Amino acid sequence: MESIPLFIISAVEKIWNVISIWWWAPLPFLLWRPFLFYWRWWRMEIWMFAQKKVLLEIKMPKEVLKPLKSMEQVFSAIWGNVFDPPDWFEYWFEGKDLDTVQLEMASIGGEPHLYVRCSDFRRNAIESSIYSQYPEAEISEVDDYAKYVPQDIPNKDWELWGTDYMMNKLDVYPIKTYSKFFEESESAKEEKRIDPMSTLLEGMAKLAPGEQLWIQIAATPVLSVTDIKEGGTYDFVAKGREIADKLAKRPAKQKSKHILVEAFEEAAYGTMPGTVEEKVEAFPPEMRLTPGERDIVEGVENKVAKRSFSCFIRFIYLAKRENYFGGAKGIPFGFFNQFSTENLNGLRPFPKTLTKIKKFFKIKAITLPTLSILHARRVYLRKRRLFFRYTKRMPPLFPKSSGPSSFILNTEELATIFHFPGRIVAPAPFVSRVESKRGEAPPGLPMEE
Repeated sequence: MESIPLFIISAVEKIWNVISIWWWAPLPFLLWRPFLFYWRWWRMEIWMFAQKKVLLEIKMPKEVLKPLKSMEQVFSAIWGNVFDPPDWFEYWFEGKDLDTVQLEMASIGGEPHLYVRCSDFRRNAIESSIYSQYPEAEISEVDDYAKYVPQDIPNKDWELWGTDYMMNKLDVYPIKTYSKFFEESESAKEEKRIDPMSTLLEGMAKLAPGEQLWIQIAATPVLSVTDIKEGGTYDFVAKGREIADKLAKRPAKQKSKHILVEAFEEAAYGTMPGTVEEKVEAFPPEMRLTPGERDIVEGVENKVAKRSFSCFIRFIYLAKRENYFGGAKGIPFGFFNQFSTENLNGLRPFPKTLTKIKKFFKIKAITLPTLSILHARRVYLRKRRLFFRYTKRMPPLFPKSSGPSSFILNTEELATIFHFPGRIVAPAPFVSRVESKRGEAPPGLPMEE
């Protein structure tokens, strides 16, 4: 066996000496992005837990005669009151993030309640936004309903089932909104409604004592730039207009050419600078669309034209084990399924947080004992994480704020999912409502000086 040449040994020794001395040099470049991520996580977590939050219960008037356009106006006002982006110092050193408003619906033993959770210093602005359109509503601060159950669920006495939601398509495509549900007339009293919330509230009212159903919609005001599912960012409004133009078969805008390129084309082909051959068509592209294509174009353009919120949606059904009924999870499933359409968009469970995991590695329909234990442990951890993130109002993939479970909804879509139905469309007897109409003080009432 031949010996290794001396020059190879010498080269290896020199390379090793360089590595042993300068091994640390690439570390700042390799660890810079992880360092920024964990630094931001640390500062943001401190900022989040330092914020004082209040939970406001909203009791609906007996008769809500205003159209759903009023609720859309409420969310437009909330967007303006809450939107307060941090500057670079607040973002990196104070950990400040965009403020979030939670819209929550909870049935406690068959009694449905509507809540809004917000920062304490924004309470007056939120209440003013609601009272401006629903002056007869009653808003009061209440304790957090989530703290009145054991905080270690699931346990030997309590069981839960739940999931976060994601969108079927890119979020520039809208879900089904109230304009498709309702046939509105000029008079609000004559409005014929097929209200999607009536199904949810009726189902919530039928839960038995010991059962609870929680639904959480977190809404963060954003501008046109948002996180995309594959990572990175994109201009939400520009993307929507691009898709609408493509679907409508509108001609793409011609990019301006450099003056030297135009001079060359004029000399070579005899074309004048800036001249473009236009094809004259008998009918514009929009006239050649099918009704389905026209609905998609109209829906996309309508979505990007309104104020938007970055949202995540989840629900939890929990109950004492002797009262647990697996079929109850069909109530929120049926509610959110109403907003799905085949040609536009819809909501579906997010597989990574769904408290159900498919079983694999089965032999003659008998699962191996070890794999069965691992499967049960994975389901338990998912339930614990889902419960913790619900009670702490954290995003599904915290500390990451983006991903498929975070998507854009505009004011019209939010108003469709969360609004105040009247007794006519939601006659559930246990829905909290204002029993008497508030009136103004009588004239001539003596006032203290």
